[in-house]
Order: sequence, then structure tokens, then C-alpha cells
Amino acid sequence: MATQEKSLEKAEKDENGLSSSHGSEVKLKRELGLFSAVNLILGVMIGSGIFVSPASALKYSGSVAVCLIIWTVSGVISLLGALSFAELGTVLGESGAEYAYFREAFGKMHKFWGPLPSFICAWIYVVILRPAEVAIIVMTFAEYAIQPFTRELETDYKMMAIKLGSLSALFIMTYINITSVKLFVRVQNIFGVCKIFACLVVIGGGIYVIAKGNTDHLEKGFEGSQISAGGLSLALYSGLWAYDGWSSVTVVTEEIINPAVNVPLSISIAVPLITALYVFMNVAYMSVLSFDEMTSVPAVAVTFGDRVLGPASFLIPLGVAIATFGCAMSVQFGVTRVCYTAARGGHMLEVFSFVNVKRLTPAPAVALQAVITCIFILVGNIATLIEFASWFLWFFYGLAMVALLVLRRTQPYADKPRPYRVPTPVPCFVLLIAIFLSVLPIVHDPSVKYLMAIGFIVLGVAVYTLFVYYKKTPTYLLRKFTFLVQVLFESVPPSNRED
Repeated sequence: MATQEKSLEKAEKDENGLSSSHGSEVKLKRELGLFSAVNLILGVMIGSGIFVSPASALKYSGSVAVCLIIWTVSGVISLLGALSFAELGTVLGESGAEYAYFREAFGKMHKFWGPLPSFICAWIYVVILRPAEVAIIVMTFAEYAIQPFTRELETDYKMMAIKLGSLSALFIMTYINITSVKLFVRVQNIFGVCKIFACLVVIGGGIYVIAKGNTDHLEKGFEGSQISAGGLSLALYSGLWAYDGWSSVTVVTEEIINPAVNVPLSISIAVPLITALYVFMNVAYMSVLSFDEMTSVPAVAVTFGDRVLGPASFLIPLGVAIATFGCAMSVQFGVTRVCYTAARGGHMLEVFSFVNVKRLTPAPAVALQAVITCIFILVGNIATLIEFASWFLWFFYGLAMVALLVLRRTQPYADKPRPYRVPTPVPCFVLLIAIFLSVLPIVHDPSVKYLMAIGFIVLGVAVYTLFVYYKKTPTYLLRKFTFLVQVLFESVPPSNRED
């Protein structure tokens, strides 16, 4: 009888869907099914870019036809990269994406140098890249959300309103990510559907225009094409930046239900879907706007909506606001898992691997990201950080392909079966693309921003050497800080909870 009661207690769920306090584990739970995993990818990949500034690919390619080819090829490359990540995610079964892959592939090769790639990855993503990205996205959200109310404001007051709106949005998404994974899933699923609807509104407007016979811009085809290695490569670079986020589902592998099936399947659904949406949205834009208009207007979709949608044109700014908020919330959700995994691996303060005992969310890691993002919002001028974000991303993507090939040799199928295996030419091809995209910008436009990138890496090496390798930490202050965070966020190390 006692055993039956114990089993019933374990099966009980509270209103957030979390395990009861009797005999359960304090760790992240598998809350994301296939639909939620697809929406997570959609949430990160579809941001403001396709609505506001999709014209870079057109500018560098020079023609309508080459531009559409670039968007299609970018989608195919993103799919191949994502499927390679799916193999890594399913074979290791850990959250953290590149951080976890680097640690597993290189961590034991050398006492000092082996763990360094995983630390640098976490250092760049957690401390600089993702918080700055979230700051840019929420500021874009605020700009479009308050647009109807700030038309008459002076520039200084408008900027203040944007920052206040950004901080409010940051508070809401942080509350969601701290409160419950299920709450995040519900909100993200709703926003994902709204994003698709906004994309379909643009595509529908384009179909209407084409059906009326307005195809003059599209009929120009290859006219004006810039068929040069430099132009095509920069166009490809712009297209791939718009597709970034395809690895997002592998960042949260430990929270995916049945990851061996749902990780590769969600990627196979989401990335082709987004590729189709992006290509057809560009066709819609080009059916209405000329080359000069596409490359000069501040917000392509808004101009398109004003000309085509009439009274329904408000749907475009609303779509941009929804897309940006959902994107920022998903990026924050993902990077907190990188922080959580890095802290669990000894590359961040241990307290950031702690889990809230009631809600089973990595509350300290979420709060850390909120604080860093808040600093970036208040500083405001962080566009330069984002300019070399793509360089960092493809550098790490390329290293992840190396990790995949290394793990196939050090952990062959006989020792560690792979639920999903991508053909070997795929990661090799993605690796070549990553090398190309990492070298090209420096050769084509050697500027101070790449010195800044190297500076961040050097600073990361210094931090790793002092605080991780030699473990020179202020123990007393660290103990006090850990206690304060535990009390503030009701968090404990991920482990079995005592009755």
C-alpha cells in the first residue's frame, strides 16, 4: 500500500505540469514535443529581418533571379547544417549545442587546450553575442510596438520611449522563461502561428499583385546580375544571416520529448518551411517594389503593406512586433541553456547551473541573461557587435562540423549508436562553407571589428586561464554570492530531491 501511495505521489502534477515534491528530480524536464520544437526553430529564425531589411542579398546579387537563387541556396545550406547538428544532438543527448559538442570532442585531447574551444564558445555566446542580439531584437520590437503612439515625439524622447519599451519587453520574456517551460511553450506556439500568418499575409498580397498582371519587376530576371565571387559570396552571407537559428532546437535537446525522433524531424519540417516562406516573400516584395526601392526603404514589408494591403496595412507592423518579441524570447530561452550547461561543466559559475525547486527552470541563468541584456539596451550603441556576429557563428558552426567528424572516429557507431546519422559529405560540405564564410569577410573588408572579435577571444583565454584552469576564485565572496542567488531564486544544484 505504501508503495502504491509513493507511486501516486510521483505521478502527481502541479498546475505548471511539474513533478510533485516527493521523490522527484530537480532538473530540466522534457516539455517540448514536435509542434513546440518546430515553433522554437520558427521563433528564432523568423525575426525582424525578413520584414524590415531583406534587401542585402538583392543589393549584392544585383538581380531578381540571382537573389531568389541565393535565398534558396541559403535555405538548403541551413538545412544541411541543421541536420548535421541533429546527429550531434541526438548522439550526445545534451543541451548546449556547440558548447556540449566541443567539450565532448576536444575536451580530453589536452589538459589546457582541450576544454578551451567549449569555454570560448560559452564565453562569446553567453556574455556577448546572444545578449547583444536579444537587445537589438527587443529594441526593434519596441520601435514597432510604440510606433502608433510616438509619431509626434522628438528623437530624444522617442529613443527614451524605445528603451523603456525594450526594458518592459525584456522583463516580460524573462518572467515567462523563469516561471515555466510550459508557459514559454504556450506563448511561443501562439506567436509561431501568428508569425506564419504574417508571412502568409505578405505572400497573399504578392499573389494578388501578380494575379493583376503587375510583373514588370520580376520579368527583369537576371538583368543587372553581379556574377562575381565577391558579390555572390556577400549575397550568400546576407542570406545565411537571415536563416540563422536553425541550430536552436539542439540547444535544448534535454527538454525535447523523444529527441532521437523529434530533433531531426522538427528540423526537416521547420527549415524547408521557412525557406519556402522567405523565397515567396521576396517574390512578393519584388512584385511591388523596384530594385532601388527594395535597397533603400527603411522597412520593406511596411512599404509593401502600405501599397498593397490598404486598411489592413497595420498587420505588417503588428507582425514585425510579434516576430521580434517571439524571436527575442526564444533566443533568451536557448542561451540560458548554454549558460546552464557551461556552468554544469565548470566553465561558468556553478550557481548558474542551479534549478528552481518548484518550477524546474534554470532561473539563475535566465536572470543573468536578463541583466546582461539590460546593460546592452541601456548602452544602446551595440550595432558593431552584431556586425561580426555572423563571423563568430560560422566559425563555431565550422568547428562543430569538425567535432562531428572527430566523434565519429573517437566514438564509432559500435561504441555509441547514433539514433540519427547524416551522410558524411554533408558535414564536410558545411565545413567548407563555414571556412569560406569565416575567411571571406576578413579578406574582403579587413576592419577593426575583426580585431574586436580577436580581442574578445583573447580576453576569454585570459579568463579561462585564471579562473577555470588555475581556479583562482575568491572563495568567500563566491560562497556568499551563491547563497544569495539560491535564496533569491529558490534554486538548488540539479540532483535528486530528498523527501
